Amino acid sequence: MPFPITNQVQTAPQTPRHYGITSPISLVLPKESDLVLTQRLTEALKPFGVFEEELELQRRILVLGKLNTLVKEWIREISESKNIPASLMDNVGGKIFTFGSYRLGVHTKGADIDALCVAPRHVERTDFFTSFYEKLKEQEEVKDLRAVEEAFVPVIKLSFDGIEIDILFARLALQTIPENLDLRDDGLLKNLNIHCIRSLNGCRVTDEILHLVPNIENFRLTLRAIKLWAKRHNIYSNILGFLGGVSWAMLVARTCQLYPNAVASTLVHKFFLVFSKWEWPNPVLLKQPEDCNLNLPVWDPRVTPSDRYHLMPIITPAYPQQNSTYNVSVSTRNIMVEEFKQGLAITDEILQNKAEWSKLFEAPNFFQKYKYVLSDFMWDISNRIGLVESKIRILVGNLEKNEFITLAHVNPQSFPGPKEGNDKEEFSTMWVIGIDFKKMEGSEHLNVDLTFDIQSFTDTVYRQAISSKMFEPDMKITAMHVKRRQLHQLLPDLVILKRRKHSTDGLRMMNESSVDLALDSDNSMSLPSPTSTAPSSSCLVAAKSVRSASPHGFLLVGSYLPLRGIAGYVFFFL
Repeated sequence: MPFPITNQVQTAPQTPRHYGITSPISLVLPKESDLVLTQRLTEALKPFGVFEEELELQRRILVLGKLNTLVKEWIREISESKNIPASLMDNVGGKIFTFGSYRLGVHTKGADIDALCVAPRHVERTDFFTSFYEKLKEQEEVKDLRAVEEAFVPVIKLSFDGIEIDILFARLALQTIPENLDLRDDGLLKNLNIHCIRSLNGCRVTDEILHLVPNIENFRLTLRAIKLWAKRHNIYSNILGFLGGVSWAMLVARTCQLYPNAVASTLVHKFFLVFSKWEWPNPVLLKQPEDCNLNLPVWDPRVTPSDRYHLMPIITPAYPQQNSTYNVSVSTRNIMVEEFKQGLAITDEILQNKAEWSKLFEAPNFFQKYKYVLSDFMWDISNRIGLVESKIRILVGNLEKNEFITLAHVNPQSFPGPKEGNDKEEFSTMWVIGIDFKKMEGSEHLNVDLTFDIQSFTDTVYRQAISSKMFEPDMKITAMHVKRRQLHQLLPDLVILKRRKHSTDGLRMMNESSVDLALDSDNSMSLPSPTSTAPSSSCLVAAKSVRSASPHGFLLVGSYLPLRGIAGYVFFFL
């Protein structure tokens, strides 16, 4: 079973080998100063908890070993119940593989583990979600056990001895599962259903990435640094239109291919150099795509018209090749490229000994960066929070199509929502969107109508809620306007560094969907649920905000801001 090893920088040049789809940019070996900077980088990362203690790492290995034993026991029990010949019984196998950040060796303290249960052909998916689920249920170490069988990639989630684990399932067309099974073998995909192919994909991609970098330890330390930087700069979230863990890993892997002998301090700098100048939408590829003649859909803009519209394609190296960044929008790409440029400027200073690594990991204050914001709130019901979060990028897409908006930036960090003194109406989760408006020359006032942008987003959420059977009859959408000086009523004090004296007034409502951005508006707007009758005008007006006391429904409240002293739109999901 593959497990990550401790992080030590390897400085010796590797056996000459060609990595990637192009020749390397540089084969220069590291200097003593590069090694010193790499050691300083390691020390700068430690306070952020990116390295796990050896004892905790050993505990993870022990837990995975127990889980692997349970899988083998379960598959043997299933085999006996299905009258598998005795000659095969001892070798029927079954195995737990890991993928994601743990398999890459870059997991942080307290991180969960992504795992895959691989079984022979006589073990059905229904067996996994019934008898294996029950076997897990019997284990004293297992807590918070839940099955999500209807997910795009079906999964069993659990906590095993305090470690969160997500387990996928794949049934291979093999009589037995050997211990030395290599999941990178494309032949294993033959005669598999789509659920098994999707489940295998995480392991196959992770293993290919590790196979395609010249020095795994330098890759790991560089990736730890880049992931921390991305999280600190609010650009780490696949679901919100930025990049997720596998995409960051592939960008770092490509950098390693281009500078195969470089150590982490150099690679971090080269990462920013390469991708601040990358000519998007040219794709990032770690290897030439291969066609296995299995008729599976792959990313290919020559064949698939929709692939031509991807803005920042980063292509997974395992068949079937996919674009891991299909969620990226114009705004999120622009934000990331600008961050790459700033990262390059900072690492230039670091390499010249004009700055320390800590400067790279300084977190910018989101609420000082953007004068205008929108905020989303949601009851603490995990499936509905996931529903709304997965659709926020649609709202961002709607906003960036508005001719008066130049950029919309979702903060991937969520915050506790406000409490109004009534437990039945207590919000739990909030997302924030920063907005840049276009500067209009020769005009002090800017009239912006966002009714359609918001309505389109809420309609999408409603439709998804209905189709996924989450819709409640009392779902309602309402608009709320928040002034900058009132942000402290919504956000933790530590989030807002500079605050004026706050008024004690409550949050006010607004009644115009078309608002002069140079004026404060204090009235209310309400957008109806799909079951209500909407007025024929573009501005939907309600006499007052109505909030559902039921924890099973949700209410969206939106408002937008005047130009002076306003924090922006606020969306409440009840």
